[in-house]
Amino acid sequence: MGVSLEGEKVILVPYMKEHVPNYHQWMQDPYLLFVTGSEPLTLDQEYEMQLSWSQDPLSTASFSLFLLSIYSVSSKFSERTFIVLDKQMIEGKILHGQPHIEAMVGDVNIYMNDPDDPLFAEIEIMIAEPKRLRAFCCLHAALDMTVQYRLAFYVYWHIDWECLITVLPWIVGRGKGLGKEAVMMMMAFAVENVGIHTFRAKIGESNQASLLLFRKLGFQDSSFSEAFKEWTLEMPVTNAKRDELLQSVGNMVTHS
Repeated sequence: MGVSLEGEKVILVPYMKEHVPNYHQWMQDPYLLFVTGSEPLTLDQEYEMQLSWSQDPLSTASFSLFLLSIYSVSSKFSERTFIVLDKQMIEGKILHGQPHIEAMVGDVNIYMNDPDDPLFAEIEIMIAEPKRLRAFCCLHAALDMTVQYRLAFYVYWHIDWECLITVLPWIVGRGKGLGKEAVMMMMAFAVENVGIHTFRAKIGESNQASLLLFRKLGFQDSSFSEAFKEWTLEMPVTNAKRDELLQSVGNMVTHS
């Protein structure tokens, strides 16, 4: 089992077979498929994908060693996926190495697959707990008229209104910040252990929540693909940004 990263609000744990049923259920949601640009998989296909990651020789090593392997010419790096756990949703004592499926709220991915620049990383975040996500998107569509009408229309007819009333105070405030902390933890760990010099995020133009998050984190618009209707954002890791990242997750604990 690889490492887990514990922050103030979230814990990042490796994607385990126990997570697959919940993850598969998330990815049956048409909205999540749309904003993530994903294709639906069967449950068996999802188990096969998780198994392929778990059988990777690197998956049993610590994540630090996994990242450092990019310096090897023979290394073949594709991605690393962590499940995001909401610490407030964990039932009982936090047991590291356990899946804690009751606390699953999303995932965070990091890719380092540029053969010409091994210290260039692409990062993704998905907070997928459906009711919370839909409530956020509904309010965002109501407040920001630049959101595409098709997104507002979709959310209007699929919203769980009882949930919206419950979650509205959380949204009107600053939110729980789970996605923000998960991204910052992932970036800080990669910067400190490997020395990543640039992060990139590719986000569909309709995914306003993710665009807002990454721009607030300091990512700048780099390009826009008309074909894919997708923004590419980048953030160079300057000395000041490195210090800011490490300070922001100063209480992060690595468990192995």
